[in-house]
Amino acid sequence: MLHETADITRRNESLDSVSWNILGQVYTPKQVSEDSISWHATFPEETFVPPHVHPLQDEYIYVLEGRIDLILDGKPQCAHAGDLVRMPRGIPHAFFNNSGLPAKALFWAAPAGKLLELYRRIHNVASPAEVVNIAREYDVVFLPPVSSAAAVASGLRDAESIDREGVAHHDR
Repeated sequence: MLHETADITRRNESLDSVSWNILGQVYTPKQVSEDSISWHATFPEETFVPPHVHPLQDEYIYVLEGRIDLILDGKPQCAHAGDLVRMPRGIPHAFFNNSGLPAKALFWAAPAGKLLELYRRIHNVASPAEVVNIAREYDVVFLPPVSSAAAVASGLRDAESIDREGVAHHDR
């Protein structure tokens, strides 16, 4: 059982002095209890998390720097610094950094579920297919490759732009 403690996780610190490499992204845990988990994420340009669902958790992203492109429940969206993304449990979502610059965000999920164990297990796993297979054991379900994040992201970049309010516009 994980209980919350009264303390401060400083700007450049993490819990237990650890950071995880999740397919090129850096996740730094900031808080963990049974009720929730939070982590700082750095997304280098051209990195993404493919479409997936958390059946048992609500997930949130507060964008600190840059822009994160998303697919939320099948709809293209865009979040900028200062925006909060809400992804209720059971809603398919994916996120991408197509901005050409690194993006940073604070993520959290409630309840914490098995995310801490998942991130520990997939740290430095280089194969996206292996990450997808492992994630099932931790209540994160990736959607079939037909709706792959890479295809959606490249199609979005080639044909559309997303404005500040998250509305897609055709550029051609």
